[in-house]
Amino acid sequence: MNRVVVAVSLLVLASGCADTHQIIGRTAPVSKFGASDTILVGVPDDGMYGADTYRGSGLNTAQIVLAAFAKHTRMAKIGRPSQTFDETLASARQAGVKYLVYPTILHWEDRATEWSAIPDKVEVRIEVIEASSGETVASGVIKGKSGLATFGGDHPQDLLPEPTQEFVSSLY
Repeated sequence: MNRVVVAVSLLVLASGCADTHQIIGRTAPVSKFGASDTILVGVPDDGMYGADTYRGSGLNTAQIVLAAFAKHTRMAKIGRPSQTFDETLASARQAGVKYLVYPTILHWEDRATEWSAIPDKVEVRIEVIEASSGETVASGVIKGKSGLATFGGDHPQDLLPEPTQEFVSSLY
């Protein structure tokens, strides 16, 4: 009986430690991307939750998306912060890149999970736009939630690399 209690306790503890993520509403491109395709990653506005603005979260998100694309293409770079979508698209066209990747932070919630038992949450939409036409060729929404036993080390940006890499890998 004691073994059962210990096993169940360990299972509950382990499941509380696990982060979860999913990609929803994913659309795939008609054809796969190539290693020679050039990419410009836009910098989204910083995430907000209530009255809190998480400074630097937009640039951090862009860097995570850039890192995922850099594993597949020879030429990927980040656009300028504080540009609107239209300004970023114009920059992509001017730079002659093939695709604009435009992330948008939909939800960013950084909690003191270890004290409050409220998980960190993040939701980012990623759109891949053919720069010349302005047409969206692929998109998806990445959602992540931290486990409850974070021991103070997790933040919303820590929930993005794995599902972002999964999304980007599906394009190649």
